[in-house]
Amino acid sequence: MDINFNKNEDYNKLLLSELKSRLLKVHLGGGKSKIDKLHGKGKMTARERIAYLLDDHSPSIEIGALAGEDMYTEHGGCPSGGVVVKIGYVKSKQCIVVANDATVKAGAWFPITAKKNLRAQEIAIENKLPIIYLVDSAGVYLPLQDEIFPDKEHFGRVFRNNAIMSSMGITQIAAVMGSCVAGGAYLPIMSDEALIVDKTGSIFLAGSYLVKAAIGETIDNETLGGATTHCEISGVTDYKAKNDKHALNTIKNIVDKIGDYDKAGFNRAEPNKPKDNPEEIYGIIPKSRTDQYDMYEVIKRLVDHSELEEYKAGYGQTIITGYARIDGWAVGIVANQRKLVKTKKGEMQFGGVIYNDSADKATRFIANCNQKKIPLVFLQDVTGFMVGSKSEHNGIIKDGAKMVNAVSNSVVPKFTIIVGNSYGAGNYAMCGKAYDPRLIVSWPSAELAVMSGNSAAKVLLQIEKASLESQGEKLTPKKEEELFGQIKARYDKQISPYYAAAHIWTDAIIDPLDTRTWLSIGIEAANHAPIDKPFNMGVLQV
Repeated sequence: MDINFNKNEDYNKLLLSELKSRLLKVHLGGGKSKIDKLHGKGKMTARERIAYLLDDHSPSIEIGALAGEDMYTEHGGCPSGGVVVKIGYVKSKQCIVVANDATVKAGAWFPITAKKNLRAQEIAIENKLPIIYLVDSAGVYLPLQDEIFPDKEHFGRVFRNNAIMSSMGITQIAAVMGSCVAGGAYLPIMSDEALIVDKTGSIFLAGSYLVKAAIGETIDNETLGGATTHCEISGVTDYKAKNDKHALNTIKNIVDKIGDYDKAGFNRAEPNKPKDNPEEIYGIIPKSRTDQYDMYEVIKRLVDHSELEEYKAGYGQTIITGYARIDGWAVGIVANQRKLVKTKKGEMQFGGVIYNDSADKATRFIANCNQKKIPLVFLQDVTGFMVGSKSEHNGIIKDGAKMVNAVSNSVVPKFTIIVGNSYGAGNYAMCGKAYDPRLIVSWPSAELAVMSGNSAAKVLLQIEKASLESQGEKLTPKKEEELFGQIKARYDKQISPYYAAAHIWTDAIIDPLDTRTWLSIGIEAANHAPIDKPFNMGVLQV
C-alpha cells in the first residue's frame, strides 16, 4: 500500500471514530439521571425496550439516530429526535419499531420528532412492513406547537397514515408503556391491536388537571385512563400487561402468529462475502473531496465475490453500471466513477461529472433493471452535470432530464449510498432524497450541497463584496480573506453529513463496512411489497 492509502485510512478512521462518539452520546437520550429516574419507576428505556423486543443476535438498522443533532439548543436539545426507530426481526419476522424516548422532554414531540415518525411510517407503507409503536409520550412540545400541529407533514399526518396503513392491510401494534395523551391517544387505538402497561401506562384526551379546569370533575389519572379502565370498562385497549417485559412478550407472541407475506420476488442466491477486503475502503476514499480515485475498487469491496457484470463498460465511463449481488440479492449498480477517464475519441472526462454519454447509459441501464425486476443501488460521488458549450450543444439538459425521468419513474426499489460528493443536480439524477429511495445513507466522508464549500464561498464572497462596495466600503486583501473564511466555515457546516442526518435528509451516517447489511435488510423489506404497476417513462424528447 502507498503512503496516500495510509493517510486516507488514518483520516477515514478518524471520521469513523467521531461518528461512534456522537452515536454514543445520542444513545444516552436525555442523560444518565433521566435514565435512572425512568428505571426507578420500573420502566425500561426506549432502546432497552427495542433491544428486548428484537430477536437476539439478529441484524438490525437504526433510522435517524442523529436526527435533531445541534437543533433546538435553546430548548435543551432533542437527541435522536426524541424517538428511536429500528428495522429488525421479531420472531424472525422483519418489522419496524418506533419507541418514544421518555428521557427527552418526557417523550414530547418536537418538529423533528414528527418528521422522524412520518419517515418510519413511510418506510412501513412503501415496504408493507409491520410496524410496532412503543408509546411513552407527553404529546406535542407546546413551545413549538406552531411548527408541529397544523400542516400536512405535521403531527396529525401520523394518524392519517395509521388509517391508510390499516386499509392496506399493514399490521400495526401499539403498546402504551407510559403517557399517551391528547391527540396522541389516537395512535394506539388506530392500530390493529393495543396493549397497555398497568400502573405506568395511561391514555386520555385530557389529563386530570385539564379535566378539573374544563368541567370541574375531580379524578385521578389512573381512574381516568389507566390500564384497568381501558381494558375492563372502556374497551379501548386489548391487552393489560403487568410491566414492560410482559407487554413486549405479548407483542412477540402476536407477531409470531402473523401469516407469511406476498413477495415481490427479487432474486436471491446464496450470500457470499467480497473477495477483496472491505476494510481497504478506508484507504481508497481520499481525504480531500476533490481528489480522484477508482470507484471500481470500492464496488469490489461491497459486492459478493467482488464480481460486477458491467453494462456498456467502454461507453459513458464517468458512470459505472452493472449487475452484481449483495448478500445474495441481485442488484443493479449505478455509481459515479471518480477517476479521470479517456474516451475512445481521445477526449478526457473528469471523474464525478455526468456527461451526455454517461447520462444516456445510466438511463438505459435503469430501464433494464426495471424490466428485469432488479433493485437499484446508487453509489453517489458526484459534482454535477458537465457544463460548457460542447455539452450544451450536445443536449446535456435533455440527456440529464432522461436520466432524472428514469430515476423518478422506477418501480423497482432504489437505495442510495452517498460515498463522497452529492452536489446540485447530480444529487437528483443519482437518486437523492427527493426521488424516494427506500433507504438513503451516507458515509462519514460525504458532503451534500448545491455545490462544494469552496465554490459556494467564492460565489457568496463576490455577492457580499459587491454589496459592501456599493455602500462605499473597500475590502483589503486581508479583510477579504477573513470574510471568505467566515462564509466558507458557515457553508461547510451545512454540507456536513451530520447536518443532513440531523434534518433527516439521510436515514443515517454509517460505517462503510455496514453498507452490505443496510442494503440486504433494505431489499428484504422491499420484498414485502409486490410491484403493482409497469415501468413507464412517459413523454420524452429523444
